[in-house]
Amino acid sequence: MAEGDSVVFIGKKPFMNYVTGVVMQFNSGAKEVTVKARGKYISRAVDVAEVVRNRFVQDAKIKDIKISSEEFEGEEGKKVRISTIEIVLSKE
Repeated sequence: MAEGDSVVFIGKKPFMNYVTGVVMQFNSGAKEVTVKARGKYISRAVDVAEVVRNRFVQDAKIKDIKISSEEFEGEEGKKVRISTIEIVLSKE
């Protein structure tokens, strides 16, 4: 990631907090905002990106979507794989 990239990590906070965060990044001059999430928050990340595009920043486009998985050592030393997603929204 380059210097000055705007990233919003999706987690447990109320849904609109993330939408507001992305919109504020665009309003403060960001050309691109990356929405990142892991595991059960992936669907929330997709919803955040869609709400931003459809309701708040109509000229925002999906520039890129990256999916992958990360391996962690969970409870009792077991290896656990968690899926991840990055949705890059851009505005001309």
